[in-house]
Amino acid sequence: MPVTRFNVPEKYRYQNGFGSYHEYVSAHLPLEIKLRQAHGHARSEAIEGALPVGANSPQKAPYGLYIEKLSGTAFTAPRHENQQTWLYRILPAAAHAAFEPRESATYNTNPESKRLHQIPNQLRWDPFDLDESVDWVHSLHLVAGAGDPTMKSGIGIFIFAAGKSMDPHEAFYSADGDFLIVLQHGVLDIQTELGHILVRPNEIAVIPRGIRYRVDLPHGPVRGYILELYQGHFQLPELGPIGSNCLANARDFQAPVAAFDEDTDTTWHVLSKFNGHLFAAKQTHAPFDVVAWHGLYYPYKYDLGRFSTIGSVSFDHPDPSIFTVLTAPSDHPGTAIADFVIFPPRWLVQEDTFRPPWYHRNTMSEFMGLIHGQYDAKTGGGFQPAGASLHNVMSAHGPDSMTFEKASNAELIPMKVGEGSMAFMFESCLMVGVTDWGLKSCQKVQEGYNAESWEGLKVHFMRPERGGRRRQHLVSDGDGNGTDGRPDLGSWVGES
Repeated sequence: MPVTRFNVPEKYRYQNGFGSYHEYVSAHLPLEIKLRQAHGHARSEAIEGALPVGANSPQKAPYGLYIEKLSGTAFTAPRHENQQTWLYRILPAAAHAAFEPRESATYNTNPESKRLHQIPNQLRWDPFDLDESVDWVHSLHLVAGAGDPTMKSGIGIFIFAAGKSMDPHEAFYSADGDFLIVLQHGVLDIQTELGHILVRPNEIAVIPRGIRYRVDLPHGPVRGYILELYQGHFQLPELGPIGSNCLANARDFQAPVAAFDEDTDTTWHVLSKFNGHLFAAKQTHAPFDVVAWHGLYYPYKYDLGRFSTIGSVSFDHPDPSIFTVLTAPSDHPGTAIADFVIFPPRWLVQEDTFRPPWYHRNTMSEFMGLIHGQYDAKTGGGFQPAGASLHNVMSAHGPDSMTFEKASNAELIPMKVGEGSMAFMFESCLMVGVTDWGLKSCQKVQEGYNAESWEGLKVHFMRPERGGRRRQHLVSDGDGNGTDGRPDLGSWVGES
């Protein structure tokens, strides 16, 4: 069944589609909703007339609302890349006191080069600890990264582990990039400016740069992974010869419907992650006061159980790019600043094929995590849910010795792998440095990763008993004996 069976039921309504133009009007409470479809454009209203007709910024907005434009790209970005949303709210986001540095001595998630260890070793981490003492904002630990958010280039890879809901009168946003959140444990109840999103294990959420939100933990502690994208935005990968369907289908992404708080008397604090540092500003109104909105720049979520997997039905193992859910392309076609890739349950039917991923050295860096279950290419037990691994640029990796022996001798019948499992990968064309926290402070690095995985690989090479004479790689002197290896240049240019 192409949907995850969640233990926690859904509590919110959504609009479906990826990169779709959405228009929504809301009231305080769920009222009778009127839906109509026009030229593929979904429109849903709970209060008639909150959105202006035919104009984005009339002299007076309906119901005395303020009009605010939220730009996720430059004004002049090409139409197919342009992302912006119009908000109709009780008070504009600018209505706050000055931002002041907060926790400047301790809060720093910026991947500064002096704080990153650039190492070629394969790394693997034991499951990261839960931390019930902190909220969402203080749960973010930068494990690895590359680039510079001030230049809008690169990525940051985080582990989060929190045990407390955010203060009911606090909101948070990152000016540094888009958050792709992979929840491993617990439930995230996220209130954003554009509406509510409930995130459960096996769902991901993307919160674009600048959108304000707060996080409640209705079911206790949470843990997971974040890929922060400092440049561009995530998009669906091109399908090429696959055609118009499969992988992550646009219809399965869910965006929130507008819901607002009418609170203009309470003191709120807006927290900003700005170049990796924390700032706070005070205001006397709720930041979640958007009554209506329309546009292309909004948060969304996706159930990984809906991913339509493809693979070989004859022989050989296709590249893992066939499992790409979302991509953030670089300026070089086919090369990504970041790909989000999953390894879901799937059938393997290839004939005469080593079915696990092959041994590999990659110009891309690969950071992997495990939401639940057991990853089929690492069956030795060291790669566990809530753990991670990093195989950096050109660092050799592949199946561990146990997996190799098992797969090399398995009966090649159709079989389903990954049942009850979901592994994922953040892949990047950038060389990824590891922070002090990721390498030392977290105390989760497995010192014996190489020894356990690959040093035990056996030599299976055997020369054939007949016809196994080793061919010479040296230039022959005519008698079958090798010379000093230096070719006769005259014969190379056709001279006799």
